[in-house]
Amino acid sequence: MTKKTRFFNLQTATATVSTTLVLIVLGVVVFFALAARSVSVYVKENVNFSLLISDDMPETEIAKLIDDLKTKPFVRSAEYISKAQALEEMKVELNTDPEEFQGYNPFPASVKIKLRADYANNDSITKIEQQLSTNINIQEVLYQKNLIESMNRHIAQLELMLIGLALVLGLISFALINNTIRLTVYSQRFLIYTMKLVGASRSFIRRPFMVRNFWIGIMASLLANLALWGAAVWLVMNEPHLIEVISPDVLLTVSGVVLLTGVLLTLFCAYWSVNRFLRMKASKLYYV
Repeated sequence: MTKKTRFFNLQTATATVSTTLVLIVLGVVVFFALAARSVSVYVKENVNFSLLISDDMPETEIAKLIDDLKTKPFVRSAEYISKAQALEEMKVELNTDPEEFQGYNPFPASVKIKLRADYANNDSITKIEQQLSTNINIQEVLYQKNLIESMNRHIAQLELMLIGLALVLGLISFALINNTIRLTVYSQRFLIYTMKLVGASRSFIRRPFMVRNFWIGIMASLLANLALWGAAVWLVMNEPHLIEVISPDVLLTVSGVVLLTGVLLTLFCAYWSVNRFLRMKASKLYYV
């Protein structure tokens, strides 16, 4: 058996393609499990909180307030909304001019803030609200308490569901890759037995199978990662805002998991399968 035949034949190609498909599915699930965290951060950091401020608060005090807010560890961004700007926004939203009916601008100036993800929960927000309320120029802190509570609950459920799905598909992936590798070793079971008869050591017999399946794992992982990166680039090109979720850090982590999983699983399955036939008696080789 030549080196070319041993490494580059139809059986090797089939094993590589099968392993690639399994790793793509596994990579997609791992991506969603990791992306759930990115989605959670993105959603939490884009919930708006409005601080209604007194009409007689001087501009210098407003600027000082905003600068002070930006130094707080829980604030991601702070933006001043003047009375005139608030009125214009409501004109667009209501498609009418409230000032015409009431004779004055009924909307107060405000500061719109966005919190950092770690603080976007009701317990932290309650403490933040108490801290901000000590400023006499802040009349009220407005936010949707029920929405935040519901958001955190659903995000936690989604994360648990995706982690559970990743674990289940991880086991399924192991079973599929193991069956693929076992079939490639199965076709060589008589060769394994012959080598054992002539006195070859177990490590010597295992070596070519381990080397071949190592490269199968490498090739399958690279192909799977190429497919995953290609799909990610296509999605971002069509929906640029998805870069917030399909970040390079997430893709690099997924690629690492796919590569590590592909190599370790193929090596482990090859080791396991070869050992199985090494322990078999000649009479059983015909019936497996």
